[in-house]
Amino acid sequence: MLIKLTGGRVYDPAHQIDGKVMDIYVRDGRIIDRPGDNDTIDQEYDLRGKVVMAGAIDMHTHIGGGKVNIARLMLPEDHRSSATTHTAACRAGCGHAAPSTLNTGYRYAEMGYTAGFEPALSPVNARQSHLEMCDIPILDKGGYAMLGSDDYFLRMLAAKKDQNAINDYVAWILHATQAIGIKVVNPGGINAFKFNQRALNLDEENVHYQVTPREVLQALTRAVYELGIAHPLHVHGNNLGVPGNVETTLKTMGAVEGYPVHLTHIQFHSYGTEGDRKFSSGAAAVAEALNKHKNVSADVGQILFGQTVTASGDTMRQYANSGHAHPNKAVLMDIECDSGCGVVPFKYKDKNFVNALQWAIGLEIFLLTEDPWRIFLTTDHPNGAPFTSYPHLIRLLMDKSFRNDMFTKLNLDAQAMSTLTSIEREYSLYEIAIMTRAGAAKLVGLHDRGHLGVGGAADITVYTDNPDREAMFAKPDYVFKDGELVVRDGQVVKVTWGSTHTVKPDFDRSIEKDLKQYFDRYHTMNMENYKVNAAELEDGGRGKVIVQEAKGRREKTA
Repeated sequence: MLIKLTGGRVYDPAHQIDGKVMDIYVRDGRIIDRPGDNDTIDQEYDLRGKVVMAGAIDMHTHIGGGKVNIARLMLPEDHRSSATTHTAACRAGCGHAAPSTLNTGYRYAEMGYTAGFEPALSPVNARQSHLEMCDIPILDKGGYAMLGSDDYFLRMLAAKKDQNAINDYVAWILHATQAIGIKVVNPGGINAFKFNQRALNLDEENVHYQVTPREVLQALTRAVYELGIAHPLHVHGNNLGVPGNVETTLKTMGAVEGYPVHLTHIQFHSYGTEGDRKFSSGAAAVAEALNKHKNVSADVGQILFGQTVTASGDTMRQYANSGHAHPNKAVLMDIECDSGCGVVPFKYKDKNFVNALQWAIGLEIFLLTEDPWRIFLTTDHPNGAPFTSYPHLIRLLMDKSFRNDMFTKLNLDAQAMSTLTSIEREYSLYEIAIMTRAGAAKLVGLHDRGHLGVGGAADITVYTDNPDREAMFAKPDYVFKDGELVVRDGQVVKVTWGSTHTVKPDFDRSIEKDLKQYFDRYHTMNMENYKVNAAELEDGGRGKVIVQEAKGRREKTA
């Protein structure tokens, strides 16, 4: 089928197209240059006056895995309130902070998103996580496998195994879990919690392995780089949420010794200790460091006010935060030899000093970071806010007067501690397209997504230009997924199934001899059962597995 999208105003930063009026042609799910002289247009859409972008990509969103299901079970009221508010839509399932799989796909697509990536894929639970994500309609998806607190890796570091052996293990994990990247959560800290440590700083040793978070970061950033994985090591740093953790964040940027690294939900890691309450914004220092360190990228993890649930692999910090649960319930789990998780419901309030300042800190980081290719729009769904709040966040970034109006509603002491109203910057449509499309695709390693160039997948979103950017981004006119119209006027009109994206770098298969012995001795799962087969994810016709390129072993460049 040949489709013509006529006369839209195109924003495609991957090809330096900034609001150019042009036609786009789609055949068999791919963007083509232009049809041949004898071709017939099967379907034409008049997009004159409309804004056209690639489908949006959420590069960090908790949409699959044990912690998400725990959150759903813990919050039946979340599903009841959603059902009451969106009765018709709940044919696709319910839930606001922790929506069902079907509801996740519908709500993302209805905002113009066509891909989302689970950032905390526990390797021992990878199969369940993937099968759950395969039940999310429309979206492409993938996961970042969690390492850095697993027993096997920490044993390797403690035994001073060489970097090649570590690289082989990282590559094996990527194959076994069908992941597209590697994530480290509180490096070494999840494991340290198992040995009764309640905090772990960058250069503090895990009491059992005598290994520091710095060593974990250095080994994993180097492994990811040398294996040629597009997405840098995805780092949830030490001391999340702790006043004064801005110093840990700045040291973490330097600890990786120039290797590419991505710092996730950096708002939660940008707190100082100034003022009477010993809690202040470290946003200026963090943004300055991001501007300086070109090897570092970050997503913000913006908080927005209202009820949500925090779900994290960081058992140590979730244990510390469980006393602030709203409603008052929490789950903390240990995962054998592997990782852990904590689920704590939470309600952010604009009249609360800490919450209000967190809101301002995230926006300060967005607005003070100069390069939109290295800062990404996230709420760390659902930890800072549900992903359905993205249109509101975009308006805050694009509309200074609206942002200032929202600021006046904050706790007065928090207002006094923030410089937000002095920042004049407003994001442009081109910059929004970088953060949510071209930049996100480049960071994750999606070579045929996030752009509108010839040969790219026809994931396309069309909006009516509206000065109210929240209204604009909340309800696209059209969303095409792989060339099929799936959303019209902000409502899903067709259900399709997206792909699972993975990466499979080469490695020395002889590592499996030692791994098998380890599994036989310590795990309750057979090593072969630990591995997820691509055919399992494609069974039933719900999408396919796409293997993205890994460039192979390489040396660090200056």
